[in-house]
Amino acid sequence: MSKIRKSGDAMTTPLFITEEQVKSLFTMPIALEAVEEAFKARAKGDAFNEPRRRLPTSSGAYNVMFATWRGHQIAGLKSYPGGSGGINFHVMLYDTSNNSLVAVIEANRMGQMRTGAVSGVATKYMAREDAQTVGIIGSGYQAETQLTAIAHVRKIKTAKVYSRSEENRTRYATKMSDVLGINVTAVSSGEEAADSDIVATITNSQQPVLLGEWLKPGTHINAAGNNSWLKREIDTRAIAMSDIVATDDVEQAKFECGELMRAAEVGRFSWDMAVPIHDIVGGKSSGRDDDKQITLFESQGLALEDIAACERIVELARENGVGTPLK
Repeated sequence: MSKIRKSGDAMTTPLFITEEQVKSLFTMPIALEAVEEAFKARAKGDAFNEPRRRLPTSSGAYNVMFATWRGHQIAGLKSYPGGSGGINFHVMLYDTSNNSLVAVIEANRMGQMRTGAVSGVATKYMAREDAQTVGIIGSGYQAETQLTAIAHVRKIKTAKVYSRSEENRTRYATKMSDVLGINVTAVSSGEEAADSDIVATITNSQQPVLLGEWLKPGTHINAAGNNSWLKREIDTRAIAMSDIVATDDVEQAKFECGELMRAAEVGRFSWDMAVPIHDIVGGKSSGRDDDKQITLFESQGLALEDIAACERIVELARENGVGTPLK
C-alpha cells in the first residue's frame, strides 16, 4: 500500500510540489526502484496504463496520459500542451482508497528522471552483465539521465557521446565525467559512439542516427527519444538485427514508435515479436538469452511510470515537510 497518506488519516490535504522541490527530493536510485516495482505490478495485472492521447491546439497538441495501480491505491494523469511555447508537464495524483486528490506535481524534472530510469531498468534486464562501455547519441538534458541510470545498473568504465553540435557534446562529456566520476569522451560520429556495449539514442531526429551496420554482437540499445510516428532514431536494419525487441507498451508503440512502424510496413519486423518490458521485468519473458544477442528497448513513455515516480515524490515531500498545501 502507498505511503502517500499520513498514518491514521482518512484524508490528507493535497500538496503542490514544484520543480525545485522535485529536484531536491527525487534521486536516480529512487526512480529506478519506483519504475521497476511498477513494471512488476503491471506484469501481475495489478497496474494499468492508458496510452497517450493527443488533441490539436492553436500551437501544437495537448497530450494526456493516465494510469492506475490497485495495490498502491493510486491513480493519476499527466497532461501537457506542446508546441511553439515550449512544454510544461504536470501530474495530478489521486488516492483511490477515498478518491481524493493527493498532489499536483510540476513534472519536467520528474519526467527527465523517470525517462532515464526506464532505460536503466531495461538495461538491468537486457544488457550483458559484463557491459562496461556506453555510447550516447544526443546531448540534451534527457541524455544526462540516460547515462546516469545506466551507470547505476552496470559497472560502467567509459562512455562516449555524439551529437551534431561539437560544443554541446563537449559540454556534456565534461559535465558527466564530473558527475559520474568516469571517463566520458566526446566523439565526432554516431558510428564511434555505437562501438560500445550499451548504446542509447535520445534525440528528436526524424532520420536514423544509429545504423545497423555499426552494431556488434552483444550490444544492447535503448532508443528513448522517439514518441511519434514521424521520428526514427534507428534504422530498419538495426531492428531486423535485434534478437529481442522490447517496448514499454506494445499497443502505444503501434502508433508512436516511428522506427518500428516503418520496419513493420516493409516486412522487416512483426508486432508479435515485440515484448512488453514489464513481462521481462516480471519474469515472464527473457531479456537476453546469451552474450552475443543484440537487444533493443524502445521507450515511448508511460503514465504508469509517471505515477510510480510521483508517488515516491509525494512520500518524500510529506516526510520532509515539503510542498504547499492546497486548500
